[in-house]
Amino acid sequence: MGHTRQQRAVWALRARMRSPGHPPGWRREHRRRFWEAIAHGLSSEDAGAAAGLSSAVGTRWFREGGGMRTVSPADLSGRYLSFAEREEVAILRAQGCGVREIARRADRSPSTISRELRRNAATRSGRLEYRATTAQWHADRRAKRPKVAKLSSNDNLHRYVQDRLAGMITAPDGTRVLGPNVRWASRRHGRRQDRRWAKSWSPEQISNRLRVDFPDDQSMRISHEAIYQALYVQGRGALRRELTACLRTGRALRVPRVRTQGQGKKFVTPDVMISERPAEAADRAVPGHWEGDLILGLDSSAIGTLVERTTRFTMLLYLPRMEGHGNEPRVKNGPALAGHGAKAVRDAIAQSIATLPEQLRRSLTWDQGAELAQHAQLRIDTGLEVYFCDPHSPWERGTNENTNGLLRQYFPKGTDLSKHSVDDLAAVAAALNGRPRKTLGWKSPAEALDQLLLSSQQGGVATTT
Repeated sequence: MGHTRQQRAVWALRARMRSPGHPPGWRREHRRRFWEAIAHGLSSEDAGAAAGLSSAVGTRWFREGGGMRTVSPADLSGRYLSFAEREEVAILRAQGCGVREIARRADRSPSTISRELRRNAATRSGRLEYRATTAQWHADRRAKRPKVAKLSSNDNLHRYVQDRLAGMITAPDGTRVLGPNVRWASRRHGRRQDRRWAKSWSPEQISNRLRVDFPDDQSMRISHEAIYQALYVQGRGALRRELTACLRTGRALRVPRVRTQGQGKKFVTPDVMISERPAEAADRAVPGHWEGDLILGLDSSAIGTLVERTTRFTMLLYLPRMEGHGNEPRVKNGPALAGHGAKAVRDAIAQSIATLPEQLRRSLTWDQGAELAQHAQLRIDTGLEVYFCDPHSPWERGTNENTNGLLRQYFPKGTDLSKHSVDDLAAVAAALNGRPRKTLGWKSPAEALDQLLLSSQQGGVATTT
């Protein structure tokens, strides 16, 4: 489409138009797809690929946003032109269609099309040339409405929040206590490392305490989410990122909730959870259902424990240390030299369970410790069904936890458990199985188990006394 003589005359006298830059290779839709993938538990690299971007871009977006969504998930209002409509406008414009013709075909007002061609045109060539990608970039830039963070504009509120979050702790006499000197490394603190000492109020505590300390001052109000955003989102200019070390978790980036929910043990699947265990195990009516765990001692020494739910009969697993423990440096993903790795525990359980008659090998309930990662092979070797408790739910193995408490009389915490031999463990197990129990009508676990074996239809089974 040609230009009028007046337009060409104006351009001849006008200075070259300044370009605001080059549009990136992504649009708002890409950011939306990226954060939707993050919300579904994908890593930043996989989320970038799902949004049609490189893994490097995905990682950069996640770090720049502090792990927090930086674009609204809601669709834009229909009053704004979409990228598809802008592509249609660009094609019709290249075909020489006028403003009213484009408006008629796009079902938009002519003033909307005229304003779009004037405002969002590309200017790198010194002229107004309409391209859909550039127009969408201009529209996205113009749509930004950055607000000044409340902590940046209110100095009193900023001081209050920063003091409760990162203020120094003091002794009872008011003397400041420095604590360990910890350098912030832009990431979460490592395991078994010193952490920064501070008052470390949580954002929720700070937000709600403001109402108590300033009941009549409405300017001293801020939500806990705004504090988290000030900490995690770069460019807000309110709180320094290194203050995240004062949070309880110490995370330098916010982790989506669905990602933390998916961090369970990979060897624990829904079909081996305690909810799938037969009902006969819960009411203790049928013997042969066991509970197991490890008791730990000094220098990562351990003893395995197995307790039968009906009779409270206890078996102890001997877990000697492997050759090289304490002398060779630890190797990541190497063998568990402490003696209670997955293979060692599996073999110890299989060896002990093999001594029992078949009717006493029904199921085993364990916590979600990695020492039972080879439970599938254990099931194949022994025919014992293995189930796992819910995370942080020791009461689901109450019988075993109670027995572990009794065993601490013989194996106190903080002592070296590796010094005890197989005979020592057998003697302690016999002593425990010989104690009369109130819950068994003052019979001992050994007597209760003998009675069950004698009343069973299987013959030729030796007693345990």
